[in-house]
Amino acid sequence: MNENIVVDIAREAIYIIIKVAAPILIVSLTVGLIVSILQTVTSIQEHTLTFVPKLIAILLVVLLFGNWMLTSIKEFMIELYSNFSYYIRAL
Repeated sequence: MNENIVVDIAREAIYIIIKVAAPILIVSLTVGLIVSILQTVTSIQEHTLTFVPKLIAILLVVLLFGNWMLTSIKEFMIELYSNFSYYIRAL
């Protein structure tokens, strides 16, 4: 297997990781920002207050987008496994 194949596999794996993690990260960031703004406005300085809303939001995102996330990862793995003989021949 030459270096180009390894770089292509790594590039696609990183792209899949970013694509799959993006909904969770965006929702977590948004919920954390909203809760922080509400804490600032109401002068509540409880550090654990952001944990429960983020946890609930992430659970909802996983419930809504979980099938798409697993399908994306599964398609990538199927592509890797189906091209395995090509990777070995490139050695």
